[in-house]
Amino acid sequence: MYEIKLTLPDGLAREAQAIGLLDSGTLERLLREEIRRRRVNQLFDAANQLAALNVSPLTEAEVEAEIQAVRAARRA
Repeated sequence: MYEIKLTLPDGLAREAQAIGLLDSGTLERLLREEIRRRRVNQLFDAANQLAALNVSPLTEAEVEAEIQAVRAARRA
């Protein structure tokens, strides 16, 4: 377990405490949701960067060849 100490403005801390946001379970859920949201954003950012490259997509045969090459490398 990892322990975290937060310093918050008094008003924010009171309001967060009053609605149950400062308990461990809620904070864990909020952190997990934010981590998931950022991962999704990174995925979309990467997709947008790929789309901006303006390269032609691989054919099905080229994708299959890449898969086979990776599998062969793993076996070696």
